[in-house]
Amino acid sequence: MSPTPALDGQVLGQAHHATRAVLERELARLGISFTQSVVLSVVARQGGEVERATLTDRITGALKVDEPAARATIAELAEAGLLRQDDARVALTAAGRDVRGRVDDAVAGITARLYAGIPARLYAGIPAEEMAVAGRVLSLVKRRADEDLAASGG
Repeated sequence: MSPTPALDGQVLGQAHHATRAVLERELARLGISFTQSVVLSVVARQGGEVERATLTDRITGALKVDEPAARATIAELAEAGLLRQDDARVALTAAGRDVRGRVDDAVAGITARLYAGIPARLYAGIPAEEMAVAGRVLSLVKRRADEDLAASGG
């Protein structure tokens, strides 16, 4: 039996990539990409409508893509009828809200499937304070990575 690996960047990355692969399979069934799902999510979290500049900033920051790539994804979603846009604002259409709901359902199903097999002893007894510490640590690592990228012009 191999030893349990320590929690580090490699373990976190492997879990992220494996989970994302499952999500991308579900998104392909819905006819959208991961990047498109993130754009829909950002707009939804802003109440269904957002300033174009704010949306572009959020996408470039969240996905580490450049502005032309973010704008291209917004345009793809508008062309597909999932977003409507004007010079200043971007909003979900009824079809966009529907797809966003189906993405939420897919994520809930994936979460249930992937976490269901984890023995309860590994997560059930973790005090809320420790979960909060883990969240703060991961947020700190992300912030430092963002700062490192910004410092190097990336």
